[in-house]
Amino acid sequence: MSTTPSTPRIAIIGGGMGGLVLLMTLLRRRIPATLYERDADMYVRAHIGSTLDLGWESGRRALRENGLEEAYIANSRPEGQEVRIGGKDGIPILHRTPKESDDEKKARPEIDRSVLRKIMLDAVPADTIKWGHALTSAVPLGNGRHELTFANSFKTVCDFLVGADGARSRVRPLVSSATPVYVGVNSVEISLAPEVAASPELQDVAAAVGKGSMFAMQDSKMLGTQVSSSGRVRTYVYLREPAEWTIPSDPKEVRKVLLEKFEGWAPWIHKLIEHCDDAAIYHRPLYMLPAGHKWEHVPGVTLIGDAAHLMTPFAAAGANLAMQDALELGLALAKLFADGKLGDRDSLEAAVEEFEQTMCARAGRIAEMSTVNLQACVHPNAPQSAIQRFMEVAKSGELDL
Repeated sequence: MSTTPSTPRIAIIGGGMGGLVLLMTLLRRRIPATLYERDADMYVRAHIGSTLDLGWESGRRALRENGLEEAYIANSRPEGQEVRIGGKDGIPILHRTPKESDDEKKARPEIDRSVLRKIMLDAVPADTIKWGHALTSAVPLGNGRHELTFANSFKTVCDFLVGADGARSRVRPLVSSATPVYVGVNSVEISLAPEVAASPELQDVAAAVGKGSMFAMQDSKMLGTQVSSSGRVRTYVYLREPAEWTIPSDPKEVRKVLLEKFEGWAPWIHKLIEHCDDAAIYHRPLYMLPAGHKWEHVPGVTLIGDAAHLMTPFAAAGANLAMQDALELGLALAKLFADGKLGDRDSLEAAVEEFEQTMCARAGRIAEMSTVNLQACVHPNAPQSAIQRFMEVAKSGELDL
């Protein structure tokens, strides 16, 4: 029987939603682990990221199981659940506002990604996260162990490696040859700085966007707008352009390109572009792994989140899935620990393989849905095609993760 140390050295690569949930889940159950994050500190990308609506059995469960439900409620915004969908005239055809309900399981109040990340960072000892550690290689040493080398020249050996390192995962090649493929839709993220969004000149924008999300779509183009707790208004622009399509480096030229793409759209929509923050323009072409991506289990390593099942954002499920993956993996390891079997390599690998099968099956279903949703939203017949799809999903409960 092969064994690992009774307290195996667990390395988590990536400090996003999945990596942090896994770290919390393990540490709260007295299992040591170390998380390695490429960013220099928590502030590097604190301003980046959409608002998140967490599902009762996925993201919210991950927080409940780790004692953070109260912090989530205190920092979330029920009003952020408002949804508006319309065409290029900017007038909502579908408008849903949050409803009071006795069933808290159905509520999905929004929380800023940066706020949620800060809550989770505050919940773990600072020395369990190694900032400024970008993984450059992971070399198998046998019996499930791997030697990790980082860009800062630091090296270490782990007994169990978890890739929570996103779309361009450096860990994924250890278990799979799959690579993300372009889905035919390019994207640009722009935003209005809080003080700009609150200015009298943009009152019509605030009124049109509302307190949650506004989606304007037509002619195979789409803008998705979200309001964050800081007052920043983020807009995600989606266009059917080739993978090689890019944007200029000069913000003024970016505005010019986008205004040409959306010529004839509502004046308030043009203002989202005209007044966007020069320092917050990001080009984001959409890629995904094959729906249902899975692999033959490899000893000593696994993947969670986008590293395992990258998909388009059109199921609004990426953070929820990553957090659910991390919780379930953490609880599986915790059960082994409680049973005195975490150091038994055979038991560890069997538990992880079972976890992988469940995770990949669940993610495959959601990935297929995200593709269907994308096609309905960035479509010649939008917004009608998107509204029909929205109603189908709402009726079926497909996203009640």
